[in-house]
Amino acid sequence: MTSLIPRTATTATTLGLLTLGSASAGAATLQLTLELPRLSVAEYHKPYVAVWLEKDGQPNAAAQLAVWYDLKKANNGGAKWLRDMRQWWRAGGRDLSVPADGVTGATRSPGEQVLRLDQLPALARLPAGQYTVVVEAAREGGGREVQRLPLTWPIQAAQQAQAQGTHELGALQLKATP
Repeated sequence: MTSLIPRTATTATTLGLLTLGSASAGAATLQLTLELPRLSVAEYHKPYVAVWLEKDGQPNAAAQLAVWYDLKKANNGGAKWLRDMRQWWRAGGRDLSVPADGVTGATRSPGEQVLRLDQLPALARLPAGQYTVVVEAAREGGGREVQRLPLTWPIQAAQQAQAQGTHELGALQLKATP
C-alpha cells in the first residue's frame, strides 16, 4: 500500500455543550458512524481504518478504539501495511500488538459503518478531559485521509460532532448521550 496521493483534511464541529464530572461512563452511549465511499478506480482495495482517542496536548493515543486491516493475508501480511496510516502509526499504532482483541477487525466494504465505542474497556479508564476521536483511512494504491471529532469525557450531556471527508472518508458523525 502506498500513499502517493496523501489527502489529509481535518474539520470538526461541536454541536453540544459538554461538562466534566466523574470518570465513569455509566449507561452513556458513544457511537461513531463513518462512511467509506465507493471509489471508481481501476484497482480498488478496501481501506485500512484506524480510530483512536487523543488527549488534547498529548501526542500519543489515549486509547485505541478500532483498527481494520486485511486479516486474511498469509503470515499476518496485512499488518505490514498498517504503517501507511501514518498518523495512527506515530500516535502509538506501532506499539499495538495485532491482532488485538476487541480492537482489530477485518476491512469493511464501502458504505456506512457504525461503531459502538461505549462498550470498550479502554474508555472506562480514561481520566476526565477534552479528547479528539481521530479516524484515519489509507488504501493500498490509493490515498490517505484523517478526520477529527471533538469529545468531552466523561459524557454528562448530549454531544454531537460531524466531519466530512473528501476522498478516502465520507461523512463522519459522533453521537454521545449520557
